[in-house]
Amino acid sequence: MTAATSRWAAWPRTPAGVFLLGLLILLLNGLLTAAFAHGVADGDKGYIQETSGFLFWPFLYLGAKHMITGYDHLLFLLGVIFFLYRMKDIGIYVTLFAIGHSSTLLLGVLTDISVSSYLVDAIIGLSVVYKALDNMGAWQRWLGVQPSTKAATLIFGLFHGFGLATKLQDFQLSPDGLIGNLIAFNIGVEIGQLLALGAILIVMGFWRKTPGFWRHAYGANVVLMTLGFILAGYQLAGFFVA
Repeated sequence: MTAATSRWAAWPRTPAGVFLLGLLILLLNGLLTAAFAHGVADGDKGYIQETSGFLFWPFLYLGAKHMITGYDHLLFLLGVIFFLYRMKDIGIYVTLFAIGHSSTLLLGVLTDISVSSYLVDAIIGLSVVYKALDNMGAWQRWLGVQPSTKAATLIFGLFHGFGLATKLQDFQLSPDGLIGNLIAFNIGVEIGQLLALGAILIVMGFWRKTPGFWRHAYGANVVLMTLGFILAGYQLAGFFVA
């Protein structure tokens, strides 16, 4: 066995390999169970459509559940925090994403703006590609400039929120307590985001302490970019086939 072959054979047992294999399993699970991107489980759909009045805790739970199972959100946020170490910096980017996500979720549902959810979700997949390329230094090499990561995080946050809004528009939401329920849902989304990020940061913390982190960081972002293309391709296929 050559040195190169031995190195690749050992990849699944490295922290990087385990981490990325976990991401791939999550993504494939989302595809196979149809709980993909901004999908909403059948039981949750029925509950959302049948409820009336302000129900803070149920909608908070649904929002948290959506974020924790939102593979597109988690992949994008992974790309955003990949090279961030200080909690202050992580807090800034997460807040920008939350502002964008919450704004378009509320605006999209309340104004009933109708756009193909497939196209919105395809853009969300491309947001993962964008951030992975950014982490790989592609924009600096190709364009000679470094786009604002903060602006990109806010802009893509707008698309992520609008993606869920397009799904909720398909339901017959009761106008009674609608605004309060949407706010509760948004709070749940942010709680779910913090829980998911906490788990990711713990794993990233262990990985960053290993000697191979910087050696595998580029390859990890190549995998992240590939998953983003899979997300985008899946949604574009749905748009043309549906």
